[in-house]
Amino acid sequence: MRYMMLMYSRETPEGPSPEEVEHLIRTHGAIMSDAQKKGVLLAVEGLKPTKTATTVRRLEDGVPVLLDGPFAETREQLAGFYILECRDLDEAIEWAKQIPTSCKGQSGCIEIRPVADLPNPPTLV
Repeated sequence: MRYMMLMYSRETPEGPSPEEVEHLIRTHGAIMSDAQKKGVLLAVEGLKPTKTATTVRRLEDGVPVLLDGPFAETREQLAGFYILECRDLDEAIEWAKQIPTSCKGQSGCIEIRPVADLPNPPTLV
């Protein structure tokens, strides 16, 4: 089963220190390498800061409105994701435990969700 691990962390105006960036690169690199060797890595991406986000929100009348920034103000922001092919939730949890989530010494979290199989997915060319 495919599982998506959504990485949430707290953004700070100054961003992570060079040491934190180096730690994140090293740690994520090791996880990605291990997951790739074991044949479970399907996708992984990091996201730019929320200040670069654009949100499309539909009003009650269905009219779309564009907003700068994230959908909602929250303590933690979506920082990136992994998609792994795991035999079960227990295996997905073990992978998620390895993913670093702290920013400036503050904790973050990993949300694990099964990826839904769409009934008739489009064929990509």
